[in-house]
Amino acid sequence: MKIACPSHVSASSGLPAPGLLQLKKTSDRWIPGQAPMDLDQLHTFLEIVRLKSFSKAAQTCYRTQPAISAQVRQLEQELNTTLFERLGTKIALTTAGRIFAEFAEQILDLRRRAQDSINELERAPRGELVIAANEATCIYVLPRVFSEYKKQFPNVQLSVDRSYGSRVVDAVLENLADFGITQLPVQEKKLQVAKIHSDEIMLLLPGRHPLSSRRYVTPRDLLDQPLLLPKSGTTRTRLDVWLEPVESDIRISMELDSTEMIKRFVIAGLGYSFLAASHCREEVSSGKLSTVSLGPDPMLRKVGLIYRKDKALSKAALGFIQVTLEHSGDEAVPFLSKMPETVPS
Repeated sequence: MKIACPSHVSASSGLPAPGLLQLKKTSDRWIPGQAPMDLDQLHTFLEIVRLKSFSKAAQTCYRTQPAISAQVRQLEQELNTTLFERLGTKIALTTAGRIFAEFAEQILDLRRRAQDSINELERAPRGELVIAANEATCIYVLPRVFSEYKKQFPNVQLSVDRSYGSRVVDAVLENLADFGITQLPVQEKKLQVAKIHSDEIMLLLPGRHPLSSRRYVTPRDLLDQPLLLPKSGTTRTRLDVWLEPVESDIRISMELDSTEMIKRFVIAGLGYSFLAASHCREEVSSGKLSTVSLGPDPMLRKVGLIYRKDKALSKAALGFIQVTLEHSGDEAVPFLSKMPETVPS
């Protein structure tokens, strides 16, 4: 026996026929028939209200009068009410129509304000950028970068997530931070890496120490001396490798997680330590501390700016990259020339 398909079902596929997949809301339920109201319908409705004429509204909206009338009927069906009273050749709003006109104006006004706010982002970016970095970076790199950035982008809030080593990388990967500044290398393929600074890790000694006159020191020169080592991080890992030949004979007096604490403890004569040269320039210049290279080869330290490759970069984010690279020396110039000039779509 052949069973006839209902008119709203396609006989070939068993699926609803084209044009009947849209839904219309009536009261608190959706029924087949008509798409819900859109902003274009609201604009048309308000043009009719403004001009008090369907035919004139059709001209300003570049539509035929039947098309305009159809839009109003769709609104009235969805709202389950009459919006206009037809008084001969004239029209007037019903009570429901006057109420709806107020809300329609508010909706279109919100749309205009939203568009204006988004357009304003191009002229005066705002929002928040989170930068993950360790304590030393916060003290010796970010103040100058932040100062210049705030001059150019005064409406963008900058927030620092104080992290260490691999935590900086994790924060960027997990989108907890927009950018990270960390010691290189960083092997994660999902991250864009730009080298922004080179430095040397040196032995840190009290001021005018006899060892500071040497060209460099080896691990054996530090036997029986109290050492103050960084508690964790890339520098600690590299120092462990450097000290490995004498690891059974060295004296680790303390493990510290603060650059400032390391400097103060060395000044107080509590032991020798290791620090990037740029982090103790003031104290070395004043004679409070002295430094000497590690040997036989110097231990160089490279710092990079990292961010996700797949992250959409706003104008504020692109500006932060630009400012950071411009204030990090000549090493950043090759990367700077490859930066995108506009925000990716």
